[in-house]
Amino acid sequence: MNKGDVAMKNRKILLPTLLSIALIFTLILPASALNTAPVMAQGQVTPMVAAGYAHTVGLKTDSTVVAAGENGSAQCDVGNWTGITQVAAGGAHTLGVKTDGTVVAAGWNDYRQCDVGNWTDITQVAAGYVHTVGLKTGGTAVAVGNNEFGQCEVGNWTDITQVAAVYAHTLGLKTDGTVVAVGNNEFGQCDVGNWTGITQVAAGYIHTLGLKTDGTLVAAGWNDYGQRDVGNWTDITQVAAGYAHTVGLKAGGTVVAAGNNEFGQCDVGSWTDITRVAADYAHTVGLKARGTVVAAGLDDDSALAEWNLGLVVPPMNWPLIGGIIAVVVVGLAIFFERRDRHA
Repeated sequence: MNKGDVAMKNRKILLPTLLSIALIFTLILPASALNTAPVMAQGQVTPMVAAGYAHTVGLKTDSTVVAAGENGSAQCDVGNWTGITQVAAGGAHTLGVKTDGTVVAAGWNDYRQCDVGNWTDITQVAAGYVHTVGLKTGGTAVAVGNNEFGQCEVGNWTDITQVAAVYAHTLGLKTDGTVVAVGNNEFGQCDVGNWTGITQVAAGYIHTLGLKTDGTLVAAGWNDYGQRDVGNWTDITQVAAGYAHTVGLKAGGTVVAAGNNEFGQCDVGSWTDITRVAADYAHTVGLKARGTVVAAGLDDDSALAEWNLGLVVPPMNWPLIGGIIAVVVVGLAIFFERRDRHA
């Protein structure tokens, strides 16, 4: 067998092998792999930002926490927190979930919204104006704080994967993509019983947002400022809600916003390279891939410009990698076929 025959034989083995690898990346990998969260180094956590009524909280990759803004109730006194995996900010209180599933809190506690010291097995927390909600490992929820409108009545919830809270209503996203809600429903903000295919929920003052699997949004509740006018948004990967404005993070790292812009809280059109957004009363915050933070709106604290929460490592896009391999393989096959034909 001459060298040309050997080379052709090797190509016949190599090209199908590469195509098989591409098939594995695009079709055979389980859904859990395709939706892998950002992978951090051992001992590190994925950085994030959270917005309260007049303060902002940042989680760093080393699991410590920073905060800036109004501190009249000591809601920003988080400098000694360690081992934190997720943070949330409320009216004037701040929450952190620790690696062991317990919760720490700082700030205003007149309604006992910070009485979370006995909570265990918590995977996520959400902060309303004066109430706190926790998601437990088994998919149930717990809540403390002001319950004037029944916003803490989550004890019978099951199969929950995410919780969201704001002024006087609480949301729970279920494993089947439906949503449950309790609390004040004066403007229909809890009318989410017919929602399906939801992957994330956000709660505004008296409006509610749901992100669907196709990257579009549904909304319910108050709309006097156009905060629910999101029906034409596409390619959204995360949504956040303030008092009367809504913010959407697009797949390309840009940001869109709708609603009240009295304080410039919707002036996010120039933002790029964003990996997460947060919003509250009248300000909006964005976390950039390099770990820096941008902000717009009221109480746009200059301290945020000095933050660096750590590099955000994006998840591997296995279908894209598989597609690239497939294109390369097809190109090589065409090249070799034409070369052999004219040899």
